[in-house]
Amino acid sequence: MTVHAHKKGNESNDALQQRFKRQVQRTGLLRLLRERGHYKKKPTKRLVRQRALKREEHRDTNRKKQFYSNM
Repeated sequence: MTVHAHKKGNESNDALQQRFKRQVQRTGLLRLLRERGHYKKKPTKRLVRQRALKREEHRDTNRKKQFYSNM
C-alpha cells in the first residue's frame, strides 16, 4: 500500500502535507502498522468460549430490555 501526493498547480506545501495526511488516514495504514508492531497471542479455546458465553448473556439482556422497558 503506497500513498502518493503530488503538488497540484499553486498548492502550498502545507496543503500538500495535509492532503497526504488525509490519504494516509483513509487507508488505515498507520493503524495496521501499530497493530502489527507487537506480537498478539491468539486466544485459547477456553477464553474464546468464555467470551462467547458473555456475548450471549449480553444479547439476552438487551432483548429483554427491548421488550420490557421497565427493566
